[in-house]
Parts: sequence; C-alpha cells; structure tokens
Amino acid sequence: MVDSLGYRKKLGVIAPSTNTSVQPEFDSMRPVGVTNHFSRITIPDDPVNSDEDFLALIDNIRAAIMDSIDSVMTCSPDHLVMGMSAETFWDGLDGSVELQRRVEERAGVKVTMGSDACQAALAKYGDIKRIGVVTPYMPVGDKQVIKFFTDCGYEVVHLKGLKCPSPMQIAHVSEQELRDCINEVNDESVEAIVQVGTNLAMARVAGIAEFWLDKPVIAINTATYWYGLRQNGIDDKIQGWGSLLSHH
Repeated sequence: MVDSLGYRKKLGVIAPSTNTSVQPEFDSMRPVGVTNHFSRITIPDDPVNSDEDFLALIDNIRAAIMDSIDSVMTCSPDHLVMGMSAETFWDGLDGSVELQRRVEERAGVKVTMGSDACQAALAKYGDIKRIGVVTPYMPVGDKQVIKFFTDCGYEVVHLKGLKCPSPMQIAHVSEQELRDCINEVNDESVEAIVQVGTNLAMARVAGIAEFWLDKPVIAINTATYWYGLRQNGIDDKIQGWGSLLSHH
C-alpha cells in the first residue's frame, strides 16, 4: 500500500518557523502524486542588525534542527529536503558534506540540501565558473557562501547581501527589489546568477529574469525542489519557474 496522495513520493521538508516563502514556492512546483510535508525549525524572530546577531540566528537554528527532523520523520517520508540554506553553506564544502552526513544519520533517509542543489543546477548549464550571488544575509553569512562556491571551483564576481533585519522580514523583500539585486550582480563577465536564502521569494522573478539576461538565474527554492525531485526519479518538466524545472 502507498500513500493515497503521495503515491509517487512523500517529501519531508524542514524550514525555519519564521520562513513564509519556501512552503508556498515548493507547493507551487509540486507534481501530481508528490506531496510535501513540512516541519518547522522553531526559532524566534529576533532582530538581525549585525554579524553577531546573525551568528546567534545560526545558533538558534542549530539548536532546533534535529528536533524538526524527528518531527517530520513520524509521517515516514521517502526523502528529506532542507528548506533552509545558510547552514548548508557554512564552513564551505567540507561543512556541507558533514552536515549532510549528520542529517541523513538522524533522519534515516537521503537528504537534499540547497548547497548541493546549486552545484547540480549550475552543472546543467555547461562549464560555468563566474557567478553573481544574491543573499539576505549579513557579511558573516555572505563570507560562508563565497567560501562554499570557491571550494566548488566557482568565482563569485559580485555579491549583494541584503542584510535583512530579521529572519521573518526576509520575506518582505519585494519582487522589484529582487529584480534590482539581479541587475546589480550582473555584468558581461557573469555566466550565471544564484540566489540563496530560502525566505527570499525569488523563484518567479528568477524565471522571468532569464528572458532578459539570456543566462541562468537560479533561485535556491527552485534548485532545491528540482534537485529533490530528480534525486527521486521524478523527471516531470514544470513550467513557470525558469529553465531548470522546465528543461532539465
């Protein structure tokens, strides 16, 4: 017997309790027969006005992440997707590998992380090396993102860190502001643009931006959900979220 709605796959998803973007974006991309089951990493919506505040936010996430995994695993999902990204980039490639090991050990199933998804997505567009990056983070978080991509062989040519004033308020960044950020990190030398931070609702904007820039624009929620589907043999092509989901 299989789940009546998730008869192809049940995906468990963990995301910060302050995050209001990743769940609606993932659900909008969901193929028939695949279901998303969210568990919240309970954190306070504390102000983030400095690197020290951002590090405290990361500590809050670390303190609650394993409990959120335990919670979602009670519905027996086939696979786990991390709907949060800062921690997946922390300490570069080695840190990402270690986090994946710990999460999979706790969950007992394979996990899709935003860091791995960005690498997999960029690889679909050929030999890309020079990227522009948009984040909602403080500089201490931006440094971790740069380290990860550098470890993976990419050059971060331009980075725009939005320094959002709290984890919940990341979702208040408008599509117009995100459009301007994309333009700010773009130039002729940039081969692709990547956005990290799952509470930035950029999936729709990124898909549109590919038309006017004529280059890949990868929103982390799109990349992560795409990679989670593809890792589970779900190859449906889905329109409206850019070339990654519609062509790869």
